[in-house]
Amino acid sequence: MNHLLDRLVDLFLGLYGPMPYTIVFIILFGCGIGLPIPEDIILIGAGVASYYGVANVNLMVLVAILGILVGDCIIFWLGAHYGRKLTKKWFFNRILSPERLEWVKGKFHRWGNRLIFIVRFMPGFRAPAYFSAGTLHLPFRIFIFYDGMAALISAPLIVYTVFFFGDQVDLIVKRIQKVESGILITIIAVAVIIATKFFLSRRKHATR
Repeated sequence: MNHLLDRLVDLFLGLYGPMPYTIVFIILFGCGIGLPIPEDIILIGAGVASYYGVANVNLMVLVAILGILVGDCIIFWLGAHYGRKLTKKWFFNRILSPERLEWVKGKFHRWGNRLIFIVRFMPGFRAPAYFSAGTLHLPFRIFIFYDGMAALISAPLIVYTVFFFGDQVDLIVKRIQKVESGILITIIAVAVIIATKFFLSRRKHATR
């Protein structure tokens, strides 16, 4: 297993009561605002904790989704209310580097609001994307719709898979990475097809 995952599992197995849920919520919340820890590893650890009976799997899934969404909403809110001012601060400048923000803005122009859904499967670009969505004054209802859909796929998929097949965690980690890569490739392919059809349709309409 991943070294970080090994340590996380050891931590979870030594906890009891509400502590596993609290730890998962806090770390996933931190991931939402830019903590440099792979979100998937936390979800896998949550699944392992559930597999060994340290936590209830259904409650763990709900806590994971809540932790993800609260963290994402905070970074969106910061972008909407403080914008570029925060990027000049040392901590936020490391998370929201000018290069990443420019990349995100370019992708927003290309993919539109769907980018909120897509970056859920792109570690390293979630916080910049959600922050940029706030600075661009994307309506909150649109943000939470796309982000919520993505979270409702990623969190249950990983936690439940590990819970049901916990004796094969190493294999699951590799498979989850492949599945998420496949999802991302599919999303990009669909976006390209839609964009191409839209462009050809407009071009055809303009030549009439």
